[in-house]
Amino acid sequence: MKITFPHMGNSWIVIQALFETLGMDYVIPPKNNKETLNIGTKLAPESACLPLKLNLGNYVQAAASGADTIVITGGIGPCRFGYYGETARQILSDAGYHYDVIILEPPDGSLLGLIERIRYLAGEKNSMLKIIKAIRFAYRKSVAMDQIDDLIHGFRPRAKSPLIADQLYDQAKQRLAVAMTDRGITEAIRWLQGQIQEKAAATEEAPEDNLLKIGIVGEIYTILEPYSSVEVEKELGNLGVYVDRSIYLSGWVGQHVFQGLAQGYRSIKPYHSLAKPYLKHFVGGHGLETVGAAVKYAREGYHGIIQLLPLGCMPEIVASSILPRVQDDYGVPIMTLTFDEHSGRAGVQTRLEAFVDLLERSRCQGSVNEGVLRLANQ
Repeated sequence: MKITFPHMGNSWIVIQALFETLGMDYVIPPKNNKETLNIGTKLAPESACLPLKLNLGNYVQAAASGADTIVITGGIGPCRFGYYGETARQILSDAGYHYDVIILEPPDGSLLGLIERIRYLAGEKNSMLKIIKAIRFAYRKSVAMDQIDDLIHGFRPRAKSPLIADQLYDQAKQRLAVAMTDRGITEAIRWLQGQIQEKAAATEEAPEDNLLKIGIVGEIYTILEPYSSVEVEKELGNLGVYVDRSIYLSGWVGQHVFQGLAQGYRSIKPYHSLAKPYLKHFVGGHGLETVGAAVKYAREGYHGIIQLLPLGCMPEIVASSILPRVQDDYGVPIMTLTFDEHSGRAGVQTRLEAFVDLLERSRCQGSVNEGVLRLANQ
């Protein structure tokens, strides 16, 4: 058995830690790129959402390295993600790739069911206790990865050049990826903190309170996988914007995999109560979280909010129909960006630059500019 999995942002660092600790044979699919998307687009139905197309490309590329088993988390409710595992298996089988698909989801909320599935993958040589320890270690890595992301969010808009931020981010991720002890995880974070302090001291930086602040909300894959959103988060940071995102990997794992027993670096649980005045019931995916996070950012005084979603994502379409009410109630501009295989960097970059420019003008004027509301509503 040689296992692979979808490539979603930096989640590979966490999954690798779990597999390495348990001595499992695995293949990390290449970073998402144009070839990945082309492969997936050819295999998937035209109406399939962007994440499924990229996932299919991941699996085909991993098959070239001998992968024969796919591990993917499950989903419930009116969101197509719950069908990804079986849909991918059938599409790949028709294309000549005969994968075994293992869906990791705690049945009926039972963590024991999740552990049993991992034990099936890891083999009888791994005791239940060892598997539990491996899961906890991988989870601690996910928290550390989210802390690294947050440190870069604060540093990038104040960096002397985007290249410096890119280099620090890549080096910090590499240090975390090779760390196989709690001490190693801590040292990776401390190294980045030290480097940021050193770089910041060498340049005239703007205080964080003076930076333009934009919150990113939306569907989890397009938030966490930079390629799917043509690196919106990074582009905003390079424009001098402090960015925060509504979903961090450890927060999602804590809520959906560990059933709220672990909160992660940033818990997503508070979003549900914040969303209630606008959306009172579950609509699938992270529709509730999108609305609730938008309210949170508005209350915290963020200058703007951007929703990211793949074309055809029903839960996010529901959320996007509600966000104008949040915009009106709080006077915060909210822009929606939708992505598919045809999305281009230049077009997205132009919209981001216009949004940021209009937000800056509104901040200087002390009121929301009508132009930024028109752009947000397009």
